[in-house]
Amino acid sequence: MPLPPNRVDYLPMIDRPVITWPNNARVAFWVAPNIEHYEYLPLLDGVRNPWPRSPLPDVQQYSLHEYGNRVGFWRVLEVLDHYQIRCSTTLNIGVLQHFPDIAEAMLKRDWTFVNHGFYNTRYITAFSEEQEREFFQSCRDTFQRLTGRELKGQSGPAASNTERTPDLVAEAGFIYQTDWKIDDHPLPIKVRRGKLVCVPYTSELNDAPLMRHHYEADYYAKICKAQFDQLYSEGEENGRLMCIAFHPYVMGRPHRTKYLAEVLDYVMSHDRVWQATTDEIAEYYLAHYYEQAVAHAAQVNA
Repeated sequence: MPLPPNRVDYLPMIDRPVITWPNNARVAFWVAPNIEHYEYLPLLDGVRNPWPRSPLPDVQQYSLHEYGNRVGFWRVLEVLDHYQIRCSTTLNIGVLQHFPDIAEAMLKRDWTFVNHGFYNTRYITAFSEEQEREFFQSCRDTFQRLTGRELKGQSGPAASNTERTPDLVAEAGFIYQTDWKIDDHPLPIKVRRGKLVCVPYTSELNDAPLMRHHYEADYYAKICKAQFDQLYSEGEENGRLMCIAFHPYVMGRPHRTKYLAEVLDYVMSHDRVWQATTDEIAEYYLAHYYEQAVAHAAQVNA
C-alpha cells in the first residue's frame, strides 16, 4: 500500500534507480536556516496552542525566539558567509516586513526561500480547502510583491498540513515540499494535477528539537558529521541527500555557533559534495529522475 494512501509509494532503497548528482557528487547537501517570527499575541485556532507553557502572552517563549532575529541571525550569518553557503531558508514571510535588515541580508546573498507561512504561530491545520487555497496564493503574491521573486518550495508553518496540502501546493504553482522527512532521496508525491517533489527536511539534524531534549551543540556537531560520513560512503554507489537545519534563536547563542562552523568545515572539506539549494535539487530531480522514479514505483507496487 502507498504510505500514506495515494501520496508516496514505498520504494526500498536497495534496488532504486541510481541518482548521479552534478559533478559526480556523492551527497547533495542543503543548509536550512529557519528564519521565523513568533507573535507576541498569536491568534488561537482552537486546535493547537502555539505555546502551551502558559496563558498568552507567553513572555518567556516570545523572548526566547525573538533573540534569533535580534542577535542570533547575525552571528550565524558570519559563519555561513565564511563557508560561502548557499542557503535554503524556510521563511516566515512576515519576517520580510517586520525585520527589513534581515530581509536585505538574505536577498543580498541570493538565498533560496522556502515558504513557511506568514508566522510560525499560525497553523493551517483547521483550514477549509478554500482557506488553504487562498493562503498559498497569498503567500506567493506577498512574497513576489516584497522581493520580485517567485516561491518554488513549501514548508508548512510549524510543520502544519492538511490532508489536501500536497494537492493545493501543486495547484498553487509550487514544485516541491519539504515537510515529508521520509527519505535520503528526493521523491515524487502524488497529487491531483501536475507534479510535486519531496525534498526531505530533517528533524534529527535540527537544533531546536535536540536542545528541547537537553542535547547540546557539541552533540549536534557530532551527529551531523556521523550522518554525513554514512551518506558520503553510500553515495559512492547511489547519490544521497542531506539536510542540516538550525534556528538563529538556538544556534545563534554565543556558546553554540562554533559548532555550526565545525559541521560546515567538515562537510565542505570533502570534494564530492554538491552544496545546493532546494530549488536546484528539485529542478534537477524533476528534469532527470522524476519520470524514472514514477515508472519504477509502478513496477515495484504493481
